[in-house]
Order: sequence, then C-alpha cells, then structure tokens
Amino acid sequence: MCSIMGYCGAGLPLARFREGFDRTKSRGPDDTRVIDTGKGWLGFHRLAIMGLQPEGMQPFSLGGDYLVCNGEIYGFRKIRAGLEKKGYSFLSESDCEVLLPLYREYGTEMFRMLDAEFALILYNGKTGRYLAARDPIGIRPLFYGRTEDGGMLFASEAKNLAGLCGKIYPFPPGHYFDGEKFVCYRDMGKVENVCRDSLDEICRNIREKLTAGIEKRLDSDVPLGFLLSGGLDSSLVCSVSARLLGRPIDTFAVGMDTDAIDLKYARQVADYLGCRHHEVIITRDDVLEALPTVVQALGTYDITTIRASIGMYLVCRAIHRDTDIRVLLTGEVSDELFGYKYTDFAPSARAFQEESQKRVRELYLYDVLRADRCISVNSLEARVPFGDLDFVEYVMSIDPEKKRNVYGKGKYLLRRAFQGDYLPESILMREKAAFSDAVGHSMVDDLKAYAEERYTDAEFEAGRRRYEYARPFTKESLLYRELFEAFYPGQAEMVPGFWMPNPDWEGCRVSDPSARVLANYGDSGK
Repeated sequence: MCSIMGYCGAGLPLARFREGFDRTKSRGPDDTRVIDTGKGWLGFHRLAIMGLQPEGMQPFSLGGDYLVCNGEIYGFRKIRAGLEKKGYSFLSESDCEVLLPLYREYGTEMFRMLDAEFALILYNGKTGRYLAARDPIGIRPLFYGRTEDGGMLFASEAKNLAGLCGKIYPFPPGHYFDGEKFVCYRDMGKVENVCRDSLDEICRNIREKLTAGIEKRLDSDVPLGFLLSGGLDSSLVCSVSARLLGRPIDTFAVGMDTDAIDLKYARQVADYLGCRHHEVIITRDDVLEALPTVVQALGTYDITTIRASIGMYLVCRAIHRDTDIRVLLTGEVSDELFGYKYTDFAPSARAFQEESQKRVRELYLYDVLRADRCISVNSLEARVPFGDLDFVEYVMSIDPEKKRNVYGKGKYLLRRAFQGDYLPESILMREKAAFSDAVGHSMVDDLKAYAEERYTDAEFEAGRRRYEYARPFTKESLLYRELFEAFYPGQAEMVPGFWMPNPDWEGCRVSDPSARVLANYGDSGK
C-alpha cells in the first residue's frame, strides 16, 4: 500500500496539508515527498513493493504533468515495452511509472484499458486542472471533499481529510473526476450479455480465470504471505498460489484462545499444502483493547465490518511485527459473486443477481474497506485475486439460475471448479462460517457483553436517539457509532448504512448481521 493526497486550490497552507497527510504514514513508511504543482499540493507516502530503487519514488513527472498513484498495474512490462516503442523512456521498475505516458497517449480512455487496482491523482500542467480516478471495484481507497476556500482535496483515507473538509465522501469506484464532474468508465455490476456456457465450461473458466488472477498477483519484489482462515476462499488462493510458486508459502491464521473454530481447518489446509504455517492467538482483552484503533482505522461504524476486522487487524499487526512479509493475498470478494449464506433465501434468480450487483457495487464500503485498512495500517499491501476484473466480469455474467444455491451446497460452482487435488474434500465442501464468528464465537459474544455492560437500557435509548442517520439499533452498534463519532465527527453519511441480509426476503428479517442467526447456518461454524 501507499498513501496519496492532492489539493487543488490556493488557500490551504502546506503545514495543514502535511498534518492531514501524515495521518496515514503507516500506509507508506518507506519514504515521503510533497510537491508544489503551482496550483496546489501533491503528496506520496511510499511502501516500496515494485521497483524498489529510489527512482520509483513518486510523484512521477512528465513535462509539466505530475501523478501520484496507490496501485498495482498488472501487465505493466508489456505496456512499458509498447510505450518505449513510441519514444518514452523510464527511470525505474515501478509499475505506476507507465501511467503518465499512457495519459499522454490516450487521455481518460486509459482507465478502460487498465487491468489494475488503483487510486490516482494527476495534475495536468497544460490545463492547470487535477484529475482523480479509482479502480472499478474500489480495492484501493480514495476520498474527497472541499476545503473552506472551495478547493478540492483527494486522499487515500477519510482521516487525511478530517478537519480539512466540511463533508468527506468516498470516491466512487470505476469513475474519474475531470475537474468538473464524475464520469463512470466501468460498472462491474452491469452485465451486457448473459453467459450461457454449459456447467463444465463455466467451471473450467472459473478455474482458469481465478488462477490467472492469482498468478499476476504473485509478482512482487518483496516477500509474500497469505491469510488463511480455513474457509473455501482463502484456502483456494493458498492452494493455487502454492502450485504456481512451486515452493512452500507462508500462511497466517488467527483465532481466539477459547474457541478458535477455524484454526483447526486452517491447519488442515496448511498441512495438506505443505505451508509454513503461523497461528496468532488472541484474547478477550486483545479484542477490546484493539477496538478503538480498529474503528479509527476503518472509518466506519458498521457492525459486521468491525467484527470481522478485529481478528484481521491483530494478525496483520503480528505479521508486520514478526516477519519481513510486506504483501498479503486474501480471499475477499468471493461471497459477493457466488453468494452468502443468506442468499440461499433469494426468491428468484433475478433477485439473486440484483443482490449480487448491489453487493459488488458496495464492496468498497465493506469487505474491501476492511481488508485495505487492516492490512495497510500495519504497513502491508493487500492483493485480492477474487477481485480480478476479468474474473469478476465473467462470474457476474453467468446465468444467475446456475449461481444460486439450487445444488444443496452454497458456492457450488466455485467448489466444482476446483474438484481434484487442490484441497481436501472436507475443506472444499465445508459450509461457510462467517469470519467474524469463525475467529471464535466468543469474540462476538465478548463484544456484545462489553456493550451491555457499558450502557443501561435508558442510556442506550437516549444514546441512540442522538443519531438520526443510521440510528444504532443495539447496544453494540451504539458503542461502535460513538467510537466512530469521536474520530470522524459529523461524517456518518460516509457509510450508506448497516450491512445486513436483504430484509425483503423471507428468512432474512434478522436483527444481527451474523450468519449465525440464519435458519440455514446449521453446522457451518463447527
């Protein structure tokens, strides 16, 4: 990860810009540079991943243009070779150095061309205007707001802008801002043509496209690690990666000291694959102590996001502290494509597809946000193979009648695609356990109990009524909202609401986001 920030205006002093920018130094601890473009400021905190030499430091410049980018540009070597034939020269092995020449050649059309996860800010020296853009899924974060003088501020995280902007907004994925308006260049939820491939063809394509998405994310100039929960998604990422690399990989699992449900499954996967496996055991005190730090890092009050982030934050903290690993591959984005436990209740194929579209478009607000913040706050980089653009586009196009659970097994297509010797059958066919609960049911129970101890019923009722927008509905949600407001006062509308199963579906009208409360959870968490 890296951190970027840009200001277009004349009224924000450099000292105040730096104050806000340095709040995300952990995203890029290796080097820092801020430049004066003549029309404002551009800043870059570097975490060196590709092209480790000093020449890879940003902002990059070309003529009078400047650019900062937090991203991974896949296939950049082929792009660079093509640009060199056009007369461009390059000083580093950084993948992001190709972006300014691409902009010179193609303008904003370049965004449709990129196979990348990125957030960037570009200053056009000819027009004196700033351009900002974000990848189609929103894997890399970007926020924006206006300063008192009317200038535009863009930054990697909301905490960069707190106190500098009246209102802070998440930058929409798949859009660029051209200085006047937001333009959508790619909508990953939109399906142009429904795929009518046979079941065998679908599973072959899923396997081949996911494998390709994993392979390109193994390209790194620093050591790689893998988060392994023991569930289907992270286990597949580890299995395919171990095959492609042809060597033991480093896997990391986290669990509570009392009922770490998934540790045993993660251990089974690691043993099967021959991994160098590491376990991080956490306690109730660890969870409660980390809670304020996690809420500040996330910039959300969403219940399920916070629950699922605590274990991830603590395992990433241990990785940063105890190893030289700087890149982590994770299993996020699979649920949005293939279904959650609650999507078993979808009343029709159309309803399943509409829910999937909604969840994919909101990834940047929930699961992807969680992975980015928990990993980046510990000076690591997240890579998300299930978020590969070609893979997502294909899975979204599959006939939803084939994706919904008509097989008696959730995520059947993904499981069938990797039948064979990728994983033990018991892991491949194991039902999903929600990550926040699978760290240990006691973790969520401890959080609920802590909130119960903190508020009387009267205090809860008075506290929740202070908030008109996204009003807390449990003591636990009030606890999270009050922590959020301490760090981001008046910015609740950054979050569109609580992540919950679709309440319009029979069987999904629940008062807690955990899959544990669903009738079909069964033995998932055992």
